Amino acid sequence: MNTKVSFESEVEFVAVINEKKDCLMSQDNTQDDPGTLWFNIDVPKDHAFKEGDRVRITIEKI
Repeated sequence: MNTKVSFESEVEFVAVINEKKDCLMSQDNTQDDPGTLWFNIDVPKDHAFKEGDRVRITIEKI
């Protein structure tokens, strides 16, 4: 696998999507700091993440 992007961030919000999945979100001040990365990703309901947890996001080309 070839890692293209990897960064760490804090989960700012967990949104309920439906009975099978939630959405983890981190939307930083990208207007003030154009180098800041953020995420918005759906995950299965049994994820156990909560607001304030730190996560590492890695995107790979397979």
